[in-house]
Parts: sequence; C-alpha cells; structure tokens
Amino acid sequence: MSENLPDTLAQRLTARFGADAVAATERRGETTLDLLPQNWLAVFQALRDEAQFRFEQAVDVCGVDYLSYGQTEWDTTDVSSQGFSRGVEGQGPGRFRWSERPRVTPHEKRFAVVVHLLSLTHNRRLRVRAYCVDDALPIMPSLTALYPGVNWFEREAFDLYGIVFEGHPDLRRILTDYGFVGHPFRKDFPLIGNVEVRYDAEKQRVIYEPVSIDPRVLVPRVIRDDSRYEQAQAEATNRAAAGK
Repeated sequence: MSENLPDTLAQRLTARFGADAVAATERRGETTLDLLPQNWLAVFQALRDEAQFRFEQAVDVCGVDYLSYGQTEWDTTDVSSQGFSRGVEGQGPGRFRWSERPRVTPHEKRFAVVVHLLSLTHNRRLRVRAYCVDDALPIMPSLTALYPGVNWFEREAFDLYGIVFEGHPDLRRILTDYGFVGHPFRKDFPLIGNVEVRYDAEKQRVIYEPVSIDPRVLVPRVIRDDSRYEQAQAEATNRAAAGK
C-alpha cells in the first residue's frame, strides 16, 4: 500500500467524500460518518459499490430522539446534603418542547437516523448518521433501493419515532396496534400512555379514555448509614449486659 494513502477508515471517508460528509470520526475503535440528508443516498451507494469501502450489508437502521440529551429529573451535585428528595428538578423528557429545552446541547436537530454497515470484503463496520431537517415532521430518504433488507428496520423507526422514510414501498406501523396514537420511543411520549382502558357496565363494552394519572417524579426511599442506629444497638447491648 502506498504511503500517501490514508491509514484509517475515517481518513479515507474524509478524503473520498469531502464536503458531502459533515464529519468522519473514530472513537473507541468505532468509526462514525455524519452526513447531510441531501447526500444520504449518493454516499450510501458509494459506500456499497466502491472497492475501497464495499459495505455490502446494512445491519441495522434506527431512529434517535435527542430531546432529553443532557437533561435530568434530578440535581445530584449540590443538594444531596439537604436530602435527596429535594433535588427534583422536573426537567425530564416530556416536560418541555425541543425549542424550549432548558440546556443547550451539541445537537442542532432533534431527530436523527443511524445506520450500521458491515463490509464482508474488508471485515469492517461503519456507523452512518444524519439529522432530519424538520423536527415537526422528520423525513429521510429510504435505503430500500440500495439495501432491501432494511425494509422492516425503517418501518420500525417510523412506528416508534415517527420518522418518515421517503420512497419506502410499504411504510406502515410494524410493532404497535392498528389505530395507535403517537410514537412510543419519542422522549416526550408519556410512560403512562395516552389512553386507559376499562369496562363500562352500563354500556357493556370496553371503552377508551384519556389517562387519569398525573405524571410525577418518583422520589425513591434511600437508606443511608446513620450513627443513631449504631448508638441504639450499643445502648441495647449495655442494658443487656447490666441486666446480667
């Protein structure tokens, strides 16, 4: 191999795609290629067909919601000495909108699509990511024409995250039931659900109603070491010894 050729996969990706790629990074032995949505299909075709890459197989396609990235329900740094239950901030996912998030994150867009590729020829793996332009209606071109096996993976991301894959031959829900409202893997989807089911004796049928449970932050009971317990045990031992 010539000494002028890049040594790492990230360097080869940067040299090949240039402005078509946002960044190619290596961390902990894993290579990630960030793309712009408009270059999605062209870059994937090159990754599949060009001899220096030959990523013949798409192992997985998934969605990512960065709504709660860097947010927390708890403040554990400066209130622990006053009692852990006083550290509730109430800034967890579902309590704010993306445009009103309390903390600025390195992610400019809320939704992203991540694809894991495998090169059988070169025995390499690559993670490719692109952010959806519209946070209200995330759209990404479908890869089914290049990798037919991602058909169900894209349907799963559509079902759970609401990401629309443009050009998919049969984009419909795959895990949730018919008529399901919402997308369960979005960070603002309530853990208690949107509707509850009960049997109505008067109507003699099952009815669906809005959830009657108010969401709240659970405060766990924390048992800490306390000298009072040791003192009480010592006093009990002394009393027992005195009685003898």
